[in-house]
Amino acid sequence: MSFVLDASVTMRWFFGDGRPQDVAYAGKVLDAMAESKALVPSIWGLEVANVLAKAEAVALVTEARSEAFLETLSGIDIEVDTATSAHALFGTLHLARRYGLSAYDASYLELALRLSMPLATLDEDLQKAAKKAGVKKFA
Repeated sequence: MSFVLDASVTMRWFFGDGRPQDVAYAGKVLDAMAESKALVPSIWGLEVANVLAKAEAVALVTEARSEAFLETLSGIDIEVDTATSAHALFGTLHLARRYGLSAYDASYLELALRLSMPLATLDEDLQKAAKKAGVKKFA
């Protein structure tokens, strides 16, 4: 089964920290990647890069560790949606307004709605918005 993957889950794979249930959920999503394909909005790569750059800037992680993680990501079946920007000023903006999300978070919701896919996320606001919008959480 294909699903939309939020950067919050991706970064939990990298850091491996947080609430035990969040770490377990991220692990479950990663395990599912063996049989499922994840789709991400085009903003996903920028979000991952931003988190890594900030973590490196405060010496939380090394560049080498970030590079090793990126190498691991390149081996996972993650497809980038090429139509994200075409929906940004209409569908995504509408969802951001309606549910009080950032446009970045709304892009994940927009993709899940457009493709009728469940959403894998650890972001609480995005989870609430997805539930209200009728998007199932990837389990």
